[in-house]
Amino acid sequence: MIFGCVDFGQSAKFDCLVKLYFFDFANTMLNMINGLIVLNFRSFADDRGRFFESYHKERYLKEGILCDFVQDNVSVSSYGVIRGLHFQSGDFAQAKLVQVLKGRVLDVAVDLRPDSPTFGQHYSVELSDENHLQFFIPRGFAHGFSVLSDEALFHYKCDNYYHKASERGIIYNDPALNIDWQLPQGKEIVSDKDLELMSFESLKNTMNF
Repeated sequence: MIFGCVDFGQSAKFDCLVKLYFFDFANTMLNMINGLIVLNFRSFADDRGRFFESYHKERYLKEGILCDFVQDNVSVSSYGVIRGLHFQSGDFAQAKLVQVLKGRVLDVAVDLRPDSPTFGQHYSVELSDENHLQFFIPRGFAHGFSVLSDEALFHYKCDNYYHKASERGIIYNDPALNIDWQLPQGKEIVSDKDLELMSFESLKNTMNF
């Protein structure tokens, strides 16, 4: 089946590069959130440092990920920063392939596909410059992350361009989603813009996604 940019069909097994896993919000192999993919890439290290291949289009295509990534973004954030939960609506929806180049974050995806059996559920995974994990998030999800290290250099690949008028989001501390951002209370750093994002219930009521 094709994931992320074209079709959200039944779940499928993959063996991409080294390891590829499907996870659900409870961090088990059961009741998978279809379409979310965590990839673990081989890293080569010696006395000079490390090298790893972060993207290879042909290998992704062979595994059914037919995204044509058109925009790369990089953010630099300090400890306690929470960015999200963000998505773009309509024709400007985005699939994302994300990874941490420096530091450590908790990355979160929330299923916003109305017909999905896991609608409203979320999955979180720790990404770092030590575990070399990548997280593929299809269209139809909100995305955010919290910074768990002193600083984090975060890289996104997107299959659609940024479009300001299509920006949407859910407040990070929404009680219905109940996301554990793994930060001590009072240590969160959230932008004024993200503090004004709507609740999950409001999003459902407006069908604004």
